Amino acid sequence: MRRIIAIVLGWLVLPMLLPMPRAEAGPGGFDWPLHPRPPILRRFDRPVHDWLPGHRGVDLGGVAGQPVLAAGDGFVVFAGQVAGKPVVSVDHDGGLRTTYEPVRASVAMGRKVFRGEVLGVLEAGHPGCAAACLHWGLRRGREYLDPLGLIRLAPLRLKPVRPEPGQPP
Repeated sequence: MRRIIAIVLGWLVLPMLLPMPRAEAGPGGFDWPLHPRPPILRRFDRPVHDWLPGHRGVDLGGVAGQPVLAAGDGFVVFAGQVAGKPVVSVDHDGGLRTTYEPVRASVAMGRKVFRGEVLGVLEAGHPGCAAACLHWGLRRGREYLDPLGLIRLAPLRLKPVRPEPGQPP
């Protein structure tokens, strides 16, 4: 009996002692570009027309020097300066492109990156942010999309279905 208990306890305890796989090891899916999960300082505000004002991404609170991570698997299509700001852009399957600014890149154009892989470090100086923050954008072609749609903000909870009065359960 003691031997059976020892085997069962071993099966229960052993997984806790082994290193956990990293999130970026698995292909596909998207995750936050900053860890731990950052506060959302400014949300996406799609302009009615491309040329009108709006906020074509989200601003996420961070710390200067903090690693910025690839939100999903893809290829680096840009790593350089745009209007004096350091920017990294990654193309993903399905015609999606994520952008990260201001980020001093540690990856080169053409490089394959995986979800959770470091793209560079966050720099201070994004307009409208008192401290360092990451402007994270998403496009499909010329259409700007809300990057928060790539990740699940809260666990999915199904509620019970209640039949209408007079309907059988």
